[in-house]
Parts: sequence; structure tokens; C-alpha cells
Amino acid sequence: MSISYIYNSRSTFIKMERMKTRLLFFSLLLLAGTPVWSQTPRVQYSEPEKDDSRRTNFEIMGKIGPDVLIYKNNRNDHVVGVYGEDMKLKATTTLDFVPDKLINLDYIAYPDRVLLFYQYQKKRVVYCDQVTLGAGGQVTGNPITLDTTEVNFSSNSKIYTVVNSDDKQKIMLFKVNSSNPRNFLVTSFLYNSQLELISRNRAEVAMADKNEYFSDFQLSNAGELVVGRFQRAGNNNDAISAVDMLIKYPDSLGFSQRDVNIGKQVLDNIMMKIDNSNNRILLSSFYSRQKRGNMEGLYVVNWDKGTNTKIMDSAILFNEEIRVLAKGDEANRKTALNDFYIKNIYTRKDGGYAVVSESLYTTSRYNNFNRWDYMGYGNPWMSPMSYGYWSPYYSPWSMPWNRYGYNAPSQTRFFADNVLVLSFDKGNRLEWSNVITKSQFDDETDNLISYGNMNTGSEVHFLFNTFERRTFVLTDQSLDAAGKLTRYPTYKNLDKGYEFMPRFAKQVSARQVIIPCLYRSYLCFARVDF
Repeated sequence: MSISYIYNSRSTFIKMERMKTRLLFFSLLLLAGTPVWSQTPRVQYSEPEKDDSRRTNFEIMGKIGPDVLIYKNNRNDHVVGVYGEDMKLKATTTLDFVPDKLINLDYIAYPDRVLLFYQYQKKRVVYCDQVTLGAGGQVTGNPITLDTTEVNFSSNSKIYTVVNSDDKQKIMLFKVNSSNPRNFLVTSFLYNSQLELISRNRAEVAMADKNEYFSDFQLSNAGELVVGRFQRAGNNNDAISAVDMLIKYPDSLGFSQRDVNIGKQVLDNIMMKIDNSNNRILLSSFYSRQKRGNMEGLYVVNWDKGTNTKIMDSAILFNEEIRVLAKGDEANRKTALNDFYIKNIYTRKDGGYAVVSESLYTTSRYNNFNRWDYMGYGNPWMSPMSYGYWSPYYSPWSMPWNRYGYNAPSQTRFFADNVLVLSFDKGNRLEWSNVITKSQFDDETDNLISYGNMNTGSEVHFLFNTFERRTFVLTDQSLDAAGKLTRYPTYKNLDKGYEFMPRFAKQVSARQVIIPCLYRSYLCFARVDF
């Protein structure tokens, strides 16, 4: 996971005395057959530090024991703050070994340690180093260099990508050499959870057309590197006309490549998810019947990971009920799904799965952008014909304008509306559908809109802001495995002056989530215990 880049403004540090209050009581409904009880979620805030402003880059890493570790970067200062149970800052670890010209930092969190991976350039060489943080956020051992790459240019673009399996027992570091536009060279390093090298490999991937792109790269629990290669009909904001599944097995020298054979569907963009419990890959995309046409339905593929073959695929047409559910009775039903983007795929052990999408769009004084325009701005999946080395970047939680590296023009208003959840059985048959109803907007920034998730095991909470009386109020709605929607009361009794940024929230334990927030333009963090 890569560091999050947030904010652009100046303000003055303000000392304040916090009002201690508690959230309203609400009911927590568990799965059928289990009791229902009431509880008061507990919220505790960290004190804003004088250097932590809207300019601060941060990442909520996770917990080691009782302590929460948060990486923060201000200019050339890189630190890890260690926060106790009361969210008071216990210690600060200065990462003084990180060079001034840091290109990228990734991390993988375990219950007893955090693995940091960072890359930087010195002269004509890009280094990828690794160091481990232990209890109390202390650095254990010296940084080690995992790999180096000689380049002929100076750039802030990262070369190396780090991915890990769902169980975090496999880690892969890889880079893609695209100096030959017809033949990419993928160099990969597969490690176990102790960062012991399992295998090192160089594999060639033929790129037959300049309009071919990669999806996000994923790593299975068995150590298989999975990626989709798709071709757009014209330029990089046209519809997808072909998709190949590429799997690099740990004991193979190259990628196994298979045509997905998507048929006549005109796909918008593809989202993949490795289902380790069922040894398969799920591929999903909204589809239309013609180029730049209205979104007609959802195309889903069940793919066997072991044999790299298609099990089944389905084109599920959206009926009137789903269109009304997504946008309401008064919306244009033909265009109802045109501003929805797939955000995530959740899998179940019984072979079922759920696809979550959100309505996202922008307006500005100069132009209103649609889903096809977003794909034309710096798509990271495109074949980079002139950069030599390239590393794909993907974040399913980012807005489409951020996901594609698009810098919004001034006087832009960002919108994040309803969240549509579609649940399917193992045969791709729709079981139920439901919607998290919300209407959000903000000007010049999207930091306070969209949502974050909290998974308690029995239900998934969607945390988001609603705008009431000229202020943002944190709201909680949840869905259980049967699709039952529970709307909890809005969190109206929170300490005054705090603005939550739930889409950057991080669940750090079974019933605890850390949500970044702003207090008078200064960055702090709230711990919410369910």
C-alpha cells in the first residue's frame, strides 16, 4: 500500500481543550440466530501536532500490540508516530535513513512488525531498500537493499511495486521494463513473510498493440502473480475490446496467457479479485452495447486459477428495479449507472461474492467530465512507450480522477453519491441488491466525501459524512450477509470542530477503526471502538 498524499493549505496551530463526549446509543444487529445488544461506540482523538497540517502525507499502518503506528511525512522529514490506547502520542521514530529524494514508500503490517519498502534515486541508480519496524515503532536492524536499477533519467515515478497475498505469507517485489514497446520484461522477487527469497525470475510479456494495457497486479496465497492485459478499441479512453488473463506461477519461467473471450460486450474497465478460498479469480466490469454507450449491466467472469481457464461468464442486464434503486425514481433510467465505478469485490467461502460500486462525478465552471474523459488522463495501465521502466499503480479506494492521475481544474465540485451493492451466488446469479443512500459534494477537494469500511464479521459498516447545518456529520449504515440494511443514528455528539475523512480510514482490529480528521486545518486521528 502506498502512502496517501493529502491537502494543500496553510494555517496556524491552535491549542484547545477538548470536550469529552460520547456517541449516541445504537443497535448492532448480528447474523440470524445471534442476540442483539446496544453499545456506545467510543471515540478518542489524538492531539494535533504543530507540524501536522493539510500538507502532511500520512498512512495509517496498523497496530503492534496496543499501539497504533502512523507514518507521517512533512517536507523531507519522515517519522512514525506511536499512539497508545488513549491516542496520546507515546513516541516518535525518525526514519533518518530515508533519503531526501524519496520516490515511494510501501508497507506491509503484521501483528508484531511492519515491513517498510522504499525506493529512491542516487545519480543514475534507483534503489529499493527494506527495513523492519518492531514494538514501539523502533527500527530493528539496518536497512537492506533488495534491488537496484540503472536508469538514464531523473524521475519521481516509482519503478518497483510491492504486492502481498491476502494472508500476507507471500510478498512480491517486481518491476516492468518497457523499453521495447512490443516486449515487456517483468523482473520479480518472491519472498515469504520473513522476507526470505523464494525465487527470482525474469519473464517476457508480448505487447502486440500500442493500445494494450495492464490491470492491477495481484498475488495469490500460493505465490501466483496475476494480471489482466486488455486492449482498447482506439485510444486510451475507448472501450475494451479484448482481455487476456496472465498468471506467473512460482515454479514457471514465464506467464501463462489465455484469452478471456469476452464476446460482444463492450467493457468499461476491469476489476479483478483473487478468491483464494475457491482457487479462482473473479473479473468484473460494467458493460454497454456500443462504444461510449450507456452502462447496460455487469459482466462477470469466474476463472480457474490453477489451470488458467474460464469456468463461466455472465452478462447480467440491469433491470428497472436496480436502476431505480441506484438513482431513484426521478432519475433518467437509461443513464442511471453511467457514473458508477466498481470499488471492490468481496468474496465468500461458499463461492458467492458481492460487487460494490459508487456514484462519482465532477462538475466545473468549464466542463463536466464523464467516465470516458477520466480514462484519458494519465491512465497508469497504459503501455508507457518511452519510460524504459514502469510500475503500475492501482488503488481501489481512490476516486476515478485520482486513480488515473487526473488533476482537476480549479473551481471543480466533487460528488460522491449512492453506493450500490450487488450480491451473487457461485453461479453468477444475483441473490440480492441494496444501496447505501447518500448525497455528498465538496469544492476543490474530495477528502471529506466518499466512504470507509469497517467489517465486524457479521456485517460491513459504511462510514461517511452527511452535510447537516453547514457541517459534516459522521454517518453509519451497514449491510449483513443477507443484504439487510441497518441505518444507525448519525454521530451528532462528537467533539465539535473535527471533520472526519472516512475514505482514508483503516480498520486496525476486529472492532476498531482509525479515522483521520481535521481540526481547524490541522491533521489528527480518531480511534473508534465498536
